[in-house]
Order: sequence, then structure tokens, then C-alpha cells
Amino acid sequence: MTGTAATVDPLATDQTKPHRTLSDWYQDQTTLSLTAGVLGATSLSLLVIGTPILITTFGWVPSEKLAEAITSPAQGLLLWISLGLGLTGAALGWGTFRRMPNKAARETAVGGAVLGAQAVVLDVLFLWVRTGQVDVLVRQYFEFGLLADQGPRFVRAALNTLILSLAGETIGIVLGLVLAVFVLSRRRLVRAPARLYINFFRGTPLIWQLSFGWLGIVLALGLGVGPYLAAMLILGLNAGAYSAEIFRAGIESIDRGQFEAARSLGMSYGKALRHVILPQGVRRVIPPLTNEFVILIKDTSLVFILGLTFTQKELLSTARDLYAATFNATPWLAAAAGYLVITLPMIRLVRMLEERLRSGMTGIVGAQ
Repeated sequence: MTGTAATVDPLATDQTKPHRTLSDWYQDQTTLSLTAGVLGATSLSLLVIGTPILITTFGWVPSEKLAEAITSPAQGLLLWISLGLGLTGAALGWGTFRRMPNKAARETAVGGAVLGAQAVVLDVLFLWVRTGQVDVLVRQYFEFGLLADQGPRFVRAALNTLILSLAGETIGIVLGLVLAVFVLSRRRLVRAPARLYINFFRGTPLIWQLSFGWLGIVLALGLGVGPYLAAMLILGLNAGAYSAEIFRAGIESIDRGQFEAARSLGMSYGKALRHVILPQGVRRVIPPLTNEFVILIKDTSLVFILGLTFTQKELLSTARDLYAATFNATPWLAAAAGYLVITLPMIRLVRMLEERLRSGMTGIVGAQ
């Protein structure tokens, strides 16, 4: 009887491998890896979950209640327990992960060590803060009662921030694409003005551009443009310079052979650029353009120098007005929270776009 050797495709085996369940993960753990993971997770949970719960029992407003909660013996005990658990978890995880029998146990041990180390750092920082004038700190920066009736005002400010950044980015993308095409021209007379524009706006501070554009051009020449529209235009001109460099890098990343192949098929320079190069280049620059948009959102904080009206003010201007009226810095924290609410989803979107672009390019390479 003749035997035949079966050929196993490793790729097919990997693709048909079932997903691991929580039970599978638990069976791979050792007592030490589970202990390190539980200690690290518990230490950090005590701090980030237990502290807000404890403060809630005292009250977040007025600031005296918040200061009392932070300096209370219960909060101190919670911090010391979290610190002890974190130190133990970090030491156990880092000391044993190399001796774990499998990857799942190693990852759990390392995760416990990392979580424990994070808890230790935050606990030490919190304990250090408790040694200072907590009542003064809380009264100046965490007087949340001042914001009780300011919600609509900050919502309008956040909307103005979005409008300014969206308008500026739209102008910047259109202008940047045109400038990028000019910069890539083979004719020096076409390249030189575009390069001069890009170098000027990238080489001077945005706050100078806003000041000069408003005071030195709009007001001096009597153009009749309001500060809100002027802010959009100047932000767009600034964004155009940075977008141009992004587009240029994206276009130049396309293999030169594709352009030459398009020209060999009888396409003109413009048609080859428009139908072959630009569609691929634009796809590649979506993540950096989105990142540039995040930066522009934060740059809108500089338009306060233009003297916007009450209904036109963005987040930072609104915080400055409230600080000037109350001499309390809590509105600055509210403005920072507003920027985070706007920018964090955009930052997440950038990462998702980068991952999709990377996987799409991998698929293309694999197909070839």
C-alpha cells in the first residue's frame, strides 16, 4: 500500500484558525500572570474609578466640597492602597514575564506591569498635589459652578471653531492642490511664484499673518471685510501652503513609470496628471490632510486678535472673556475640554484612514 504525503498550506491553516475565546485565554494563564494582571488593573481602577466615586459622595460643587474630598483621609487611603497594588503588580509582571510558558501569559504579565506602573505614577503625582494648597488650586481651576449657565455659550463657541476651521481647510485644500501642480511644473517661471508663496506662509507665524492681514490689508485698504470672514480667508491662505506640500509629496510618491506610461498612450501632461496621477496621489494624502485639519482647529485660537463679536467668538476667546469677568481659570479648562471633544474624534479618524490606506496598499502589492 503506497502512502501519500499530504501538503498543508500554512496560509490556509492560518485563515481557518478559529478565534480564541475568553476560556482559551484563561487556560493559557499561569497563577503569576493572572496575579500581575489583576493587581495592575485593580490599582489603576481604584484611582480612575474610585476617586470620582469618592468625590461624588462629597460633591463636585462648590469648590470647598471638592477640596475636602481630595484632602480627605479616605482619598489618602485609596491612593496608598492603589500605590501598593501598582508597585506589586509592576514588580511581579516585569520580573516574571520572560518565564511565562506562552504568549498569552506573557502579554497578561506585561499588561499588568504597565497598568501598575501607570497607577504608581498617577498616585505619586496625586499624593504630591495633596501636599500643596489644594483649596487654592481647586478654587482657581475647578470652580465648576461658574460654568452652570455657560453651556450654550461654549456650544456656540465650539460651533464657531468648527466653522472657521472647516472654511479654512476647504480653502486650503483647493489652493494647495493648485499650488502643488504649479510647484511640480517643469517651467521655472511657473514654479517660482508658487514656491515663494509656500515659503512665505510656512516661514511666518500665523499670528503675524492674522495681524498683518487684518490691520495691514483689510482695515488699511478699507476692503469692507468683517473679522470673521477675514479669519476664514487668512486661515485658508495659511492652510494652502501646508496642503500644497502635502499634495506635492503625495503626487511625487506615485511611481514615475505610471506617468510615462500615460504619456506613451497619447495623453497630454495635464490629462496624465488629472486622470492617472492625481487620483492616486489624493488618496494617499487623505491622512496627512486630516491631520493638518486637526492642527488648524487648534490654530483658530489665534483669531482672538481680530476682535470678533460676541456671537462670533471661538472657544479660546470665550474662555478669555469669562476669565476677565470672574478672574477664575475654570473657563480655560472648559475651553480645553471643548478642543478635545472636537479634535479627539478627528485624531481617531486619521488613524483609521492610515490603517485603511496601509491595508489597501498591501492588497495591491499582494495582487501584483
